[in-house]
Amino acid sequence: MRNSLDPAALDAAMENVHRAGMPGLFAEVRDGDQVWRGAAGVADVATGRPVTADMRHRVGSISKTFLAAAVLQQVEAGEIGLDAPVGRYLPKLVSGERGDAITVRMLINHTSGLAEYLPYAYPSLKAFPALADTGPQSLDDHRFTRFNPIELIEMGVTAPAVGAPGGAPGVYSNTNYLLLGQLLEQVTGATAEQYITRNIIERAGLRDTELPAGPYVDGPHSQLYEAWFGMIDPPRDYSVYDMSWVGPAASLISTVADLNRFYAMLLSGEIVSPSSLAQMQRTAPVISQEGKTIDYGLGLHPLQGPGQSTFWGHGGTVWGGGALAMSRADGKRQMAVAVNMQRWNRLDSSGKPQPHPIDNALEAFYRVAMYG
Repeated sequence: MRNSLDPAALDAAMENVHRAGMPGLFAEVRDGDQVWRGAAGVADVATGRPVTADMRHRVGSISKTFLAAAVLQQVEAGEIGLDAPVGRYLPKLVSGERGDAITVRMLINHTSGLAEYLPYAYPSLKAFPALADTGPQSLDDHRFTRFNPIELIEMGVTAPAVGAPGGAPGVYSNTNYLLLGQLLEQVTGATAEQYITRNIIERAGLRDTELPAGPYVDGPHSQLYEAWFGMIDPPRDYSVYDMSWVGPAASLISTVADLNRFYAMLLSGEIVSPSSLAQMQRTAPVISQEGKTIDYGLGLHPLQGPGQSTFWGHGGTVWGGGALAMSRADGKRQMAVAVNMQRWNRLDSSGKPQPHPIDNALEAFYRVAMYG
């Protein structure tokens, strides 16, 4: 296995993603003490302002690792039972037999059977996952909507279940993580955002990471271009957006450097104990929002190339933006990548996303970044 960083190969692979159609992307790759940072393309297609590797960025569901680690800290403190029923803590939100059957672990690893609330919160997404029957209109309508997390949870809990509690495969659902946010608040007396800020972000020394209260990204950042499978053409800038539609499940703003620092500390037992980390790395099969079956732990999932070492981390998307942060199990080789366009694949006649050159170019960049 080649471990040394190859700046020329990384630069070329990143430029290929931009040439394939991504407006802008930036990344940090680490190997021990070696660090490469790079950027390609533009942060604003109208002005041509370039992206830079130190930009702050909405990193979507990478937030879930932060929230899962926060819950596990409270498990370590004896305030939460990992295999205790969620109804013990939140009887008004998940009641009756379901409250007894669904455990905290099932929320964290998406095996609760609770449905995703997003198609109910966004009327034009009602037909999801039938993408051809969805539309982007409500993305615009809800740009400044202040959603109530309890109402979003109720949408997911009252929707038809997507599986039995603890059943396999699980189904990825933001409802689970909004419930975890309420659980954290119930046992600590602080909001999930306050707890995560104090006990994860500040403790880890992440100076450019925050859970925002308003719709803006402070500091240098890119515009975020949403294409919604070719239905928004040209893609629309959603960098200004109220993130209460996902709250602590996916609203985090960070930098690629902060993400690598966080995952290095997590994997070395500095955020949660080694035994909690071992729990986070116990996986179950889960159907992702893209409809693929993945292995998913407690706010972490593994990636492994054929015959290559295992990397742990998380990906995330918001309207217009995306990120992926993966670290080798020993924490020495790391990659964090941010992109400023989402859902670039147009749909074919059967309504399935068509392959796009960006997909192959990103995969090639990930390979170079992770394995050299």
